[in-house]
Amino acid sequence: MAVWIKDPLAILADGAERGIVVDGDRIVECVAAGAVPTRGPLDIFDAGAHVVLPGLINTHHHYYQTLTRAFGPALDKELFDWLKALYPVWGRLTPEAMRVATRLAMAELLLSGCTTSVDHHYVFPAGLEQAIDIQAEEARRLSMRAVLTRGSMNLSEEDGGLPPVGVVQSADAILEDSRRLVETHHEAGPGAMVQIALAPCSPFSVTEALMRDTAALAAELGVRLHTHLAETEDENRFCLETFGCRPLEYLERVGWLGDRVWLAHGIHFTADEIVTLGAAGTGIAHCPGSNMILASGFCPVPALESAGAPVGLAVDGSASNDQSNMIQEVRNAFLLQRIANGADRISHLDALRWATAGSARLLGRDDIGTIAPGKAADLALFKLDEPRFSGHGDPLAALVLCGAHAADRVMVAGRWRVEDGAIPDLDLAALRAAHRGAARAVQTG
Repeated sequence: MAVWIKDPLAILADGAERGIVVDGDRIVECVAAGAVPTRGPLDIFDAGAHVVLPGLINTHHHYYQTLTRAFGPALDKELFDWLKALYPVWGRLTPEAMRVATRLAMAELLLSGCTTSVDHHYVFPAGLEQAIDIQAEEARRLSMRAVLTRGSMNLSEEDGGLPPVGVVQSADAILEDSRRLVETHHEAGPGAMVQIALAPCSPFSVTEALMRDTAALAAELGVRLHTHLAETEDENRFCLETFGCRPLEYLERVGWLGDRVWLAHGIHFTADEIVTLGAAGTGIAHCPGSNMILASGFCPVPALESAGAPVGLAVDGSASNDQSNMIQEVRNAFLLQRIANGADRISHLDALRWATAGSARLLGRDDIGTIAPGKAADLALFKLDEPRFSGHGDPLAALVLCGAHAADRVMVAGRWRVEDGAIPDLDLAALRAAHRGAARAVQTG
């Protein structure tokens, strides 16, 4: 039976003051003020205590890093030194550790109102060759939409790169597995639940040849491209010394600029580079929490959007953000961009848009990210019944300004995946126990 999510306290949608009707995996009707649904019979969910958002969309993450949160040897370091402290630890990843890390990260995201998440996995020590297959299994198990990016590193420290030999692969192995994963798991078109993108880690961890070959393979297979870019000034210096140009010029040189590409961080761009990104339609995954913890800088979000570059929101890895909470990341983005641009230029609605419609555009999806007839029934419902919200005015503003941190209900493709703040078919206590054990093993060897 179709469901009327009725009379919400507030909803991030036009003409839906009395709620929305969901039938199957789609939204079929928005019910305006003073109206009633035009179809029936209907099951009714009373949303009078809920603020309703489109499901939040996380555009960049590293699930395995949940195993190394607040890791002592990596504390108080900037990116390159932080990576050098963690690469040896990540080299001890096992398939079971990867599985529990993925399950815990996805559960944490779901509980925060996230319905679609990107993961960028690029660490493949011996024995972990099936890491992306494990992630696809876990995404389907939790019935959460996922874009799994097949990351890669083939430029070790012995070859002038940053990662140690034990976590890199050969270019041939990377390209062969990339093709296999797309052919095995990638779903195209509206309603896709699992998609694959190709994602060399960064300019300082892959060769120029692998960047070019990956772009050609993605074009052949019809999938998107993703990488880290312009996160730190160290990266600028590395590219100038190694390739004789800045990171964005290097990206253009290897055939990566285009509207099927999105980049994580995007902090250190010049004004001319921002224009280039906008003209190409290349997007940026803004990672405010991680950028603050690693002291990387400010992503120029308003300038990027003005130039025409899509901007979405991301929590980034749980070893640099130390959490996987999308609604809190909305607040991080709101606060950081206000500091950078002023209170009169950034509103709570901007931050919510980056996490929904902006993120959907970044991933090339027009079926998610907004509440409207025909869109996927991906929804996040929040209550304002905690002390932090007492005395609030505008409910949508309260979610951001008062610091919401957990959804009460989450729907993915028309199915409730969070009910009363819990994932119904997941033993979270057992998962936490297994995850703690895996983290100890990875950290201590």
